[in-house]
Amino acid sequence: MCKGLVSLPACCLERSKELKARLGILLQKPICTLSCCKIGKNKPTLEECLKWKESFERLLSNGLCAFTAFLVSEFSEENIAFYFACEDYRRTKCPTKLLTKAQKIYSEFISSEAPREVNIDHETRDITKANLMNPSPSCFDQAQHRIYMLMAKDCYPRFLHSPVYRDLLCQAKPSTKLTNLPHLVKKV
Repeated sequence: MCKGLVSLPACCLERSKELKARLGILLQKPICTLSCCKIGKNKPTLEECLKWKESFERLLSNGLCAFTAFLVSEFSEENIAFYFACEDYRRTKCPTKLLTKAQKIYSEFISSEAPREVNIDHETRDITKANLMNPSPSCFDQAQHRIYMLMAKDCYPRFLHSPVYRDLLCQAKPSTKLTNLPHLVKKV
């Protein structure tokens, strides 16, 4: 350790670690940006955009990029990041990796000092912390469900009424199947 840091009080060192963690989050590239939804192979068709209104599950299955971009614009991308970190954790087969991943998820999203703390109630936080004593693939289930419901009941409706979604609808083109269909009908 640097000699200059040794003379600093412990509270300053802890505060510098916290700031470093928070700044590190800002330096990380987001999962997705709105521009990636508008160009290239990620560009959704009009039909895909309209199907997102059917259900939150439908949006997560083929509109994740647009939804994530929306969450980034609202400074709440930790919700979707936590949800998929839990999905990845649940698929972990190696018991020794479960503990490492569980601790990482807890310190990044659940802990009251987490740099990307998700909004869960105190009881769920305590249950999740207790579950870490014996990590299993289901130890984050309750917290993940709470965040899923938060996104489904709060973020999803806001997304459907957002300028992000309206812009995608305006810029989306019908799929080539539908644009070629009138030509087929005229020939028959």
